[in-house]
Amino acid sequence: MADKKKYYAVSRGYRTGIYTTWFGDEGAEVQVHGFPGASYKGFATRDEAEKWLKSPDTWEGAPHEFKGETRFTGRGEESSPVNMVNIYTDGGCSGNPGPGGWGAVILDGDSREELSGGYRLTTNNRMELMACIRALEVLSGRQKLSLYSDSRYVVQGIAKGWARKWQSQNWMRTKTERAENVDLWSHLLHLCDRHQVTFVWVKGHACHPENERCDKLATTAAMDDGLLEDVPYVEGNTHTPAAIYHPG
Repeated sequence: MADKKKYYAVSRGYRTGIYTTWFGDEGAEVQVHGFPGASYKGFATRDEAEKWLKSPDTWEGAPHEFKGETRFTGRGEESSPVNMVNIYTDGGCSGNPGPGGWGAVILDGDSREELSGGYRLTTNNRMELMACIRALEVLSGRQKLSLYSDSRYVVQGIAKGWARKWQSQNWMRTKTERAENVDLWSHLLHLCDRHQVTFVWVKGHACHPENERCDKLATTAAMDDGLLEDVPYVEGNTHTPAAIYHPG
């Protein structure tokens, strides 16, 4: 039986060090996912991990592959990324409901694009959804990508199939309750059909650079003097599928 890897050493990433788990907000994956030129390797013992971490570029061990974008060979070489496009999003508002904003960072190879916007009266959940929507809308063609959000509402809504279930039930969450933000959920599902999207939850305000940047973009956008009108929300049309408002 092959040895099970229990320690993950990250020599280049958002935070370097040795991790005892791969997945989760305390794992190694979040430290390397989306980090250009990330370097990491799995080991059966902490001693091996520490030795590699001291001199990763001269290590002679066999290459290891994980579910991150970059697979490091241990010789200073990197294989082609698994997912070229990585999107980070965040959204929120003051008052809930209140003035709100959303922000997104799109990393596509060596290119970087930042997006943001704000609305006079909206909710936290609507801004979290809007950040994902606006980011996915700008992608051309069909893309394979990972989308990172600190909103469990958004990530679980897609990853656990809740939104698809609501859609199949004519947007009824239960027999007597309609789902909220149907106008945004329906458009997000449409965009997910256009692209191959993996949603990943990240812990908010945990020193993740791109998540923190999105938070800053959203907060700044919410304070702008020229906030837009979240028309479906203001007019009470959020419980039915509809085209998303685009200002002229």
